[in-house]
Amino acid sequence: MERIRFSDTLEMSRIVYGMWRVADDADTSVKHVTAKIEACLAQGITTFDQADIYGDYTAEAVLGTALRGQSALRDQMQIVTKCDIVAPCGKYSDVPVKYYDTSAAHLNASVEASLTSMAIDHIDLLLVHRPDPLMDHHETGAALDALVASGKVGNIGVSNFKPWDWELLQAGMNTQLVTNQLEVSLSAHEGLVNGDIAFHQKNAQPIMAWSPLGGGALMTADDDIGRMLDVIANENGVDRSAVAVAWVLAHPADILPVMGTNNLTRIAAISDAFKVKMDRQTWYKLYTAALGREVA
Repeated sequence: MERIRFSDTLEMSRIVYGMWRVADDADTSVKHVTAKIEACLAQGITTFDQADIYGDYTAEAVLGTALRGQSALRDQMQIVTKCDIVAPCGKYSDVPVKYYDTSAAHLNASVEASLTSMAIDHIDLLLVHRPDPLMDHHETGAALDALVASGKVGNIGVSNFKPWDWELLQAGMNTQLVTNQLEVSLSAHEGLVNGDIAFHQKNAQPIMAWSPLGGGALMTADDDIGRMLDVIANENGVDRSAVAVAWVLAHPADILPVMGTNNLTRIAAISDAFKVKMDRQTWYKLYTAALGREVA
């Protein structure tokens, strides 16, 4: 599988396995979680996406239970995780309101907790999960720089940031931000024209795409998008998901879809996206269906 270079110290697989639902699976045993990881690795999917908040702050520990004592497995993986969301659930069940915390104290505590939960000694890529309206970019930037200098974090990125949020945080940092994780799919395509993707494409900053299947809605859609997905899927001998992911992969901005499923059969088929012939006309057929009209 193609690999994308984010920095001198980080390369990631072109498709990322998203673990936001790993704690929701009926089977969270070491054997089953390990089987998911190995099914990804067999396809060249070596990058795994987590967040402290996933599974009401339990998903990282599910991964950690599988990785504990399996250094050979960990050595084949790039682990991404996120922090700054504090929600009234799990370990924060007593907080009165959901909020974002980009203070140095919270970032440091979050990283320590993530390292412990996942049973690892460093995080390959740490993302600030949401823009924080109360962010002191000097404090946040200095804390993130220090985490990289400590060796606990290899690289820093963000998630759901607008270009101006990115530039504000970067102004407070010496370390270069390497990616922004944005929602990109046939049902969330606004970033193609509102400047979000163009900003990073211009600066040669790879983008991670969360929910590339529209939260699963694209798999059951009974509309123009669904019908077009079926036509192209039948032509290529794959299912709808492969076509929807191929559409994201075809963009020249180096977009890495983050794919999440607990089903081992579906995990094994993630790389079918590379079987799809996605020329310009095919891409625009899908885009036209997504828009509900032809382009102007």
